[in-house]
Amino acid sequence: MNRPFIKGLELSELFYEEAVKPFLVARFPNVAYSAARLGHGSDVLGFDTPQSTDHDWGPKLMLFLSEVDHETYRHQIDQRLRQELPSQIHGYSTNFGRHEDDTTVMAATVSGLINHEVQILTVRGFFAGLLKLDPDQEPRTVDWLTIPEQYLRSITSGRVFYDGLGQLEPMRAKLRYYPHDVWLYLLATQWRRISQEEHFMGRCGQVGDELGSCLVAARLVRDMMRLCFLMEHQYAPYIKWFGTAFKQLSCADELTPILTRVLNAPTWPEREKPLTEAYEFVAEMHNDLGITEPLPTKVSPFHNRPFMIIQADTFSDAICAAITSEEVRALPAHLGGIDQFVDSTDVLSYPDRSDQLKIMYE
Repeated sequence: MNRPFIKGLELSELFYEEAVKPFLVARFPNVAYSAARLGHGSDVLGFDTPQSTDHDWGPKLMLFLSEVDHETYRHQIDQRLRQELPSQIHGYSTNFGRHEDDTTVMAATVSGLINHEVQILTVRGFFAGLLKLDPDQEPRTVDWLTIPEQYLRSITSGRVFYDGLGQLEPMRAKLRYYPHDVWLYLLATQWRRISQEEHFMGRCGQVGDELGSCLVAARLVRDMMRLCFLMEHQYAPYIKWFGTAFKQLSCADELTPILTRVLNAPTWPEREKPLTEAYEFVAEMHNDLGITEPLPTKVSPFHNRPFMIIQADTFSDAICAAITSEEVRALPAHLGGIDQFVDSTDVLSYPDRSDQLKIMYE
């Protein structure tokens, strides 16, 4: 269909304002609700493009009801939406089919009934299912550490179109970012990760293993990028959008060219120069946070070997010393959050599996 591309969040808001809201006002005027587009999807993160329209994209939203109204009206609302929704909104079908892999795709309706993507939920059920959290309770330290960042970003991104229940926005505010000492614990762990490998890039190259040296450098680049997300109080998305989201950080304009030179360098001495520039840059960022006494921002040799490093363990130790919460201080040293010790999509993309790791913090 020849139509202008509309970003998914904007399309879903138009769908709510022009179709779903008038429907609710006319058919269910006494039912309190909230409406939003949250959770999975490139459109929720704001990274969707015309390519995104081929699956799991389109005019869709979540409709939240109270527990009582959900039980009473869920099926009625669903059926009336199927019968009364317009078949298109701004040229995009409101009817969905499914690919063989069970992802959704916009499709013209053939029956007259609309197979819509308005999910009818409760706030409690949504947060319990996605994050294993009770909206009426404060998240525990172990909850913060076992919820993958991509999930936290997917909840604090997106858009609430209307919060008639008064529950969605308070919950999103509660999850806006990590509590201070949990944040310090994650920062310390991220510096620790860098300290464990910062001297390996040169050592691999020194023995003629340029492939291994490049691989270590790439790991260090990724770890520094994740460190920057933490220092700027931003949740990192999953790997497909990791670089795209990094470009939105305040540090990205200066740091991206440096990190790119690291990855493009053909030999380890050529790789080391921009890598040390990056170390010194993030060290300055650390000092700007003011969470510890100022630390050295110039690289120095790794013991008596000819490899220049930032001595990242000094940053980790200093941050650990700044933690005042006894609960956080009692956590396993240097374990960090789930994203810092797990790199499996089959864990990070499934809350039930990541939830099982809470035992590691006990």
